Amino acid sequence: MKIASNWEDYEILDMANGEKLERWGNIYLVRPDPQIIWKEKTFAEKWKLAHGVYNRSKTGGGSWNFKKKIPENWKIKYRNLTFNIKPMGFKHTGLFPEQAVNWDWMMDKIKNSQREIKVLNLFAYTGGATVACLSAGASVCHVDSSKGMVSWSKENVNASGLGERPVRYIVDDVEKFVNREIRRGNKYDAIIMDPPSYGRGTKGEVWRFEDDIADLVKLCTNVLSKKPLFFLINSYTTGISAKVLEDILRLNIKNKGNFDSGEIGLPMTNSKLVLPCGIYGRWEEA
Repeated sequence: MKIASNWEDYEILDMANGEKLERWGNIYLVRPDPQIIWKEKTFAEKWKLAHGVYNRSKTGGGSWNFKKKIPENWKIKYRNLTFNIKPMGFKHTGLFPEQAVNWDWMMDKIKNSQREIKVLNLFAYTGGATVACLSAGASVCHVDSSKGMVSWSKENVNASGLGERPVRYIVDDVEKFVNREIRRGNKYDAIIMDPPSYGRGTKGEVWRFEDDIADLVKLCTNVLSKKPLFFLINSYTTGISAKVLEDILRLNIKNKGNFDSGEIGLPMTNSKLVLPCGIYGRWEEA
């Protein structure tokens, strides 16, 4: 497992009873997590720090209960990257801090490539990977079907002082956009995708991870440059093994290079506990 252990503005303070106590800058939040199936709290007193608790509804969804007043949004930093944090309706904050392990890997690959790198970021959400790649010197095409998420990504890019960097923001269905890029003859040196388990495109197109991921990866190989740098798939889909993502890449990428897959996770402060958070599969040039 690759563990995101380099954070200063984020940490998990405790985990128990299906919940995690997190610090986001100077704001403390309690959010549910299905991986936390034990009941024992390690630092019971720390839970009193919580500004807000997300409570799941038995009928689906849920809502925030704020015990202390917090700003509508605030900023946290990871190294030289800055992100806007906002508690959302479905427990999310607009950032997945475990992705820092992927940001570090991408930034290292881009900086050491010693050439101009064009990145295609699909299902790009609020742009964590976009900010990381721009910071490392790449140009980025950021694609997501949600106009609100694309606007949020612009906020993160600007907050990180990268507003003048070469970036395109596209609100569109991912598959339709890639097909258009194929027809245009556009190529990319690196592809990142973080597809949902289930979703809908801009015009109601249905996406199901198990049904569609292999076809999308195959489609995307048509926009890889002659000398690609990397291809990264990230997933939170329950029941899918990381090795499946690696296998899909092996079936579709014929370039020489190295394949890898595994879990990503977050450490709990002052503890040896680690929270598993997702999986990845990736290829990189030899």
